[in-house]
Amino acid sequence: MIIKSAEFIKSSTNYQQCPTKELPEYAFIGRSNVGKSSLINKMCNRAKLAKTSSTPGKTQLINHFLINEEWYLVDLPGYGYAKMPIKLKQKMEKMISQYLLNRKNLLNIFVLLDSRHKPQQIDLDFMMNLAESQLAFSIIFTKADKNKKRELQNNMEHYKKTLLESWEELPPCFITSSETGLGNEEILYSITQMNKLIE
Repeated sequence: MIIKSAEFIKSSTNYQQCPTKELPEYAFIGRSNVGKSSLINKMCNRAKLAKTSSTPGKTQLINHFLINEEWYLVDLPGYGYAKMPIKLKQKMEKMISQYLLNRKNLLNIFVLLDSRHKPQQIDLDFMMNLAESQLAFSIIFTKADKNKKRELQNNMEHYKKTLLESWEELPPCFITSSETGLGNEEILYSITQMNKLIE
């Protein structure tokens, strides 16, 4: 897939405010500062499509982008940012949960994990909740360019081994870099295939 157009549509505080036009929808989510906005910008070849920040917790709304006038890319707030006020954190968790559970045209959730780190319990718990809710998701390992090749391989194997302790098989996995564009083609191809299933 070649992204010819990427347009910001709106920001919403709950799933009921999201765009009413029922196009296929793909959500991107991960722990704060995992590199989500940078990945989205690189994938869409737009430098400032999604707002990037060195401060974790910057994204606090459900952001819809219309891609090729055919499907929505949804930039969700990050989870697990400890310095956020408890009430705001709870409000955002509820907003994300209700969106994921109630958005009928949501076809897949891309969960972003930092490839530099070993499995984090907060990520494992989040993915387990998705699986228990029978929500389709894929894993995107970010920041591959920040690792040495052997270190990256070891981290991936460790992660997969940990996941297979709880699951019979792994969800689709992608290794990416917002610097080089690694993995973008594969992600967009998977979205193309999913779009075809509902045509």
